[in-house]
Amino acid sequence: MQSLLDSKLLQRIRVGPLAPYFDIYLARLQRDGFIASSVPCQAYAIARFSRWLDQRHCAIADIDDSLVREFLNRDPGVVHYPEPATLRRLCSVLRDVGVLRDSPASVLTASERCVYEYRQYLVNQRGLSASCLSNYTSFVEQFLSSRFPDGDLRFSELCASDVTAFLGACTGKLASGRIKLLVTALRSFLRYLLHQGQIKIELAGCVPSVAGWAFSDIPKCLPAGAVEHLLEQQNRSTPLGQRNYAILLLLARLGLRAGEVLALNLQDIEWENGCITIRRKAGRWMQLPLPTDVGETVALYLHSGRPQCSSRRVFVRHAAPLRGFAHTITISSIVRRALIKAGIESERTGAHVLRHSLAADLLRKGASLAEIGDVLGHRRPDTTALYAKVDLVALRPLALPWPGGAQ
Repeated sequence: MQSLLDSKLLQRIRVGPLAPYFDIYLARLQRDGFIASSVPCQAYAIARFSRWLDQRHCAIADIDDSLVREFLNRDPGVVHYPEPATLRRLCSVLRDVGVLRDSPASVLTASERCVYEYRQYLVNQRGLSASCLSNYTSFVEQFLSSRFPDGDLRFSELCASDVTAFLGACTGKLASGRIKLLVTALRSFLRYLLHQGQIKIELAGCVPSVAGWAFSDIPKCLPAGAVEHLLEQQNRSTPLGQRNYAILLLLARLGLRAGEVLALNLQDIEWENGCITIRRKAGRWMQLPLPTDVGETVALYLHSGRPQCSSRRVFVRHAAPLRGFAHTITISSIVRRALIKAGIESERTGAHVLRHSLAADLLRKGASLAEIGDVLGHRRPDTTALYAKVDLVALRPLALPWPGGAQ
């Protein structure tokens, strides 16, 4: 990577306390697959930060989040590209090599510190998985910013009307599923505050329940033949197209959740036995047979489409930094763009619509609910029973005749 920089330039940017760490940072850029044209801009950004540290007589050990923010805000209203991303990456590199310690909560704002400590509570005391944390913390962040816009967390002033007002402002903007998550997250946070002694009143009790009836919804799925049309419309001539097609096949053929596709590692595929290991919800593991077309598609992507990188994830980004996807939203975005490209209109456009479509298709072909539940990894039969409502042919004989209608 050093050869991509002019030797005189490299000599000029080796200034200040960060001078000994340029080689480590450049090696990380090479590992993560950054293109050569992006290296000089990042090198200049680090040089500016290093000179700024030198002028302020700051050592490497002094670097923390507050110091980085102070540097980035040195010119109010001006963003020096690509300083924010470069310095985040630099601090990560320095922490990895042990030069910097993990950012302590003391350098965070009051709201950030509160969410940080609540997050630790969810992990250490409640045992929540990483995939669930964002469902809780995102709503807590919204609640804190709404109730305490000045950043001064006066929890002793919290009352029931604050909670209900926040819920009333949010419910009109969210779908029923998100409202249920909001209610769960808010109750959990209010109980946490009571447990920590931040509030003296049990405010979780004033969070209303969300009305919901078993089997009241019909699974949103694509009509018969739409999934095959979706797959046929995909461009498989590029590495990115090969990756997206392989993801769509896994969702459509095996009914995987977006998080299960995201978490796939290279060692999870047993090519000799023709099976794949899936990380299900609640920490469960399950082996599924790997269909021939899915295996061939994934193998083609791994052989000729996947960028070379150190990540063990099956599916990785095709732009630097080369690593696995950070969130399931990426998987759902791939499905949504594929639906738009194929001209398929659907009320649901996320990755789960393909899971529902597989279940409906299996039901139309005569599979039992127990068999469908095994494929989808359901732990309870009631979860699979919901799909019986989409089998209109089987349900038609159960319908009562309409008075005065056709005989």
